Amino acid sequence: MTDLSRLGVTETVRLTTQRDLTARLVVEEALGRIADADPRLNAFSRVLADEARAEASARDDQLAGGAAPGPLHGVPIAVKEEIDVAGTVTTYGGEANSTPVAADAELVRRLRAAGAVIVGKTTMPEFGAFPYTESASRGLTRNPWDHARTPGGSSGGTASAVSAGLVPVAIGGDGGGSIRIPSACCGLFGLKPQRGRVTTSPEPHLWWALGTAGPLTRTVLDSAVVYDAIRGNLDTDLYRAGGTESFTEAAQREPGRLRIGWTTKPVTLGVKPDPLHVQVLEDTVRLLTELGHDVVEVDPRYPDPTAAFVPQFFAGIRTEADQVEHFERLERRTRETYRLGSWVRPGVVRWALKETEKISAKANLVFQDVDVLLTPTIAHRPPPVGQLDGAGTVLASLRAMPAIAYAALWNVAGNPAAAVPCGTGPDGLPTSVQLVGRTDDEATLFSLAAQVEKARPWPLLAGDDA
Repeated sequence: MTDLSRLGVTETVRLTTQRDLTARLVVEEALGRIADADPRLNAFSRVLADEARAEASARDDQLAGGAAPGPLHGVPIAVKEEIDVAGTVTTYGGEANSTPVAADAELVRRLRAAGAVIVGKTTMPEFGAFPYTESASRGLTRNPWDHARTPGGSSGGTASAVSAGLVPVAIGGDGGGSIRIPSACCGLFGLKPQRGRVTTSPEPHLWWALGTAGPLTRTVLDSAVVYDAIRGNLDTDLYRAGGTESFTEAAQREPGRLRIGWTTKPVTLGVKPDPLHVQVLEDTVRLLTELGHDVVEVDPRYPDPTAAFVPQFFAGIRTEADQVEHFERLERRTRETYRLGSWVRPGVVRWALKETEKISAKANLVFQDVDVLLTPTIAHRPPPVGQLDGAGTVLASLRAMPAIAYAALWNVAGNPAAAVPCGTGPDGLPTSVQLVGRTDDEATLFSLAAQVEKARPWPLLAGDDA
């Protein structure tokens, strides 16, 4: 019998559209895995069991009635807490909202239109402020590879659920590394798309120029298929990406010979990469060279993104906090962050957005000489849970530095960047490298990552051998 926990997006769609499996059976199996494993992981803040069963049955009825199946037909998908799902409270990882929203976010509507089944909401730190999935109301979310370790964040519940095989794909968000960091900690493929690639509706933006949303998956092709289902904009979106190339097609073709620059230099001063991450990057350099690419060490001459990132970080937190129903229920650390950001007036945000354009131009100078930049994804090994215990805003920010040291610049610059699994280290935890692409060039990252995946297969589930 097929082990449904191992099914990815494309295989699930193949089996449900050919009627080898029903969507109802696939969803029931996912709900069973969630009920069995999630008490130990804390990946889900809410499971929509009854709603998911009804939605799955509707998918089966539509197929039986002759309707054409969508590209995500019958796929159970979980959604990060910050994204609206009709009938649920958009909690942002805390208790400050209490009223269920009436409508899906446009991203969720597109998932459903493509045939997906929404099975629940995944945990996050309040407002996604820090890259560890811990909060006063949700507790600690744990890494399936080692329950004493963090899955990263802020899309940590999303990563934990996918890595444990509870669902084949889940949606996260990335405002400073929050797709790539948990992907690196949990052995997943996670691509932050080009700024403006995926609509943020009903909000006009996610932390202004910093944030975007997208899937965390176990394979490159699965990510591409989901992105093709959700990409695109509405008139209300502040940002729009360019290009119309199919990511699914890109993930299924050879990338050709690329110029790839590599560096272990972090953007954040004072942070040093773990020696294992340096070794893994050097191993990847050798692999890419063997695959026929021109691979050279480069000095990216990173610009300092602080002046653009920090005001948008504070403004994003304050904007979301101003919209909640019960401000007094916010965590103490969140209220402290809110106070510390009081200097970020509208004029400061406008200035920061101008700085964003300057920093993006400087960061992209490296692509005059290379097609893709290769770096570590995170500087540290996945640390123990409890990183935010007793920490105020300043200490939590310092503890976040090793996680965001290679990631946050590309939120400011807007470029696509992907965490690519590289197997596991001697500690039994996943390893990862980051591929950064030119503006609007997710397609090259999908092609290159798929080539690496084929040449160096990675474990699909926590505990697997490569």
